[in-house]
Amino acid sequence: MNADFDPAALEHFLTERFGKGQLGLERIGGGQSNPTYFVDFGGRRMVLRKKPAGPILRGAHAVDREFRVLEALAPTDVPVPKPVLYHADDAVLGTPFYLMERLEGRVFHDCALPGMAPQERRAIYFAMAETLAKLHAVRPHEVGLADYGRPGNYFERQIGRWTKQWRESSSEPIPALDEVAAWLPAHMPPDSGHVAIAHGDFRLGNLLFHPDRPQVIGILDWELSTLGHPLADLGFCCIAWESMPDEYGGIRGLDLAALGIPDQRTFVEHYFAHAAPTEPLEPFHVVFSLFRFAVIFVGIADRARAGNAAASDAADVAPLARRFAARARDIISGR
Repeated sequence: MNADFDPAALEHFLTERFGKGQLGLERIGGGQSNPTYFVDFGGRRMVLRKKPAGPILRGAHAVDREFRVLEALAPTDVPVPKPVLYHADDAVLGTPFYLMERLEGRVFHDCALPGMAPQERRAIYFAMAETLAKLHAVRPHEVGLADYGRPGNYFERQIGRWTKQWRESSSEPIPALDEVAAWLPAHMPPDSGHVAIAHGDFRLGNLLFHPDRPQVIGILDWELSTLGHPLADLGFCCIAWESMPDEYGGIRGLDLAALGIPDQRTFVEHYFAHAAPTEPLEPFHVVFSLFRFAVIFVGIADRARAGNAAASDAADVAPLARRFAARARDIISGR
């Protein structure tokens, strides 16, 4: 068991909370950020999310925010795992952590959805678009999230945040990333004032689907969520169409018609057919999303060098920062 904490400490904590039980613990692979575990205890099947051990950037790995948004959305029709508890004290596991219910379903990390019939692939993608629209339809103030982020000027603040994180990184220079960072502020659309709950990492691999149906039963990994603009999430979804299969499982270059996967335009149109009215998606939104994702991978590389990356393949995926920066530059230049 590759836990970054003492399992006996967790067992003692759970015994105090829920009574006597036997602990089952399994680390879940695939995540690049907050260490995640399956936890079985006394008939309860749960998932534990915690901050990684070691030094981290200020404000990063905000498991408290993850838990808060799960609590807020649990009574709505947005599919999320049921929150169980949040524990802020470092004394138990060395970092804050929370527990949520474990849902049984399917997670697809390969956006080509191998082994599926074309009609099911299409239904999976449309379900993703509809689920995103459902999230953006929630009014933050109605679920207690009016102060979950600063309303207005979302892209301006986000560009500033991720540019600062890039400049503070110990990574080797990436000229394309510098070019995109300079392009974004000069090409930002006027602020519409549209405010929604933005997931921040909304993609196929962060959705849990029903075991047998093309239905989303849980949106996962809420660490980057905030009050923001819905087109930031939509642009982020579009990264799959802008990246190759060896670039985090993208679908660029594949025969989408034969696979049954909608093209990017059809996916975006399906989202807008179910979403609250907003301005159209522009290249800026996709470029911004690629830039942000590239900086996230820079952070993964930094953590890998420091020896506290959450996933064992962090060093392997870290070079994707350069490739996503190049994709963003291609969109800017019209290639």
